[in-house]
Amino acid sequence: MNPLIWVGLGGALGSVFRYLIGQWVGVRDVSQFPWHTFAVNLIGCFAIGLLWALLNKNVADRSFYFFLITGVLGGFTTFSSFGLETFHLLQAKAYFIAASYILLTNIGGFALVFIGYKISGI
Repeated sequence: MNPLIWVGLGGALGSVFRYLIGQWVGVRDVSQFPWHTFAVNLIGCFAIGLLWALLNKNVADRSFYFFLITGVLGGFTTFSSFGLETFHLLQAKAYFIAASYILLTNIGGFALVFIGYKISGI
């Protein structure tokens, strides 16, 4: 089957999981801290570390990778991909690149949210 189909099916499933977990955590949230997003990001990071290790070692068919890693976890949270990519950089001892990636992603992400909001005119 075409990898795009696997990614699309997994992405739809991951998005539904994100919504359901967000609802479940959000209902219990009485603070201003975004626990729902925090929970999804950490669950996604744990899942991508576990699945990548298992799939990378034991599965030759890339369809599982496309469905679970790119699709389900991509739809669930891209933060897990960010965590895995940073892990790979640290494994390769590319410390400066890893630190740059962390800083630029977070600072750049916040800055672009701010800029997008400001140019909206609201």
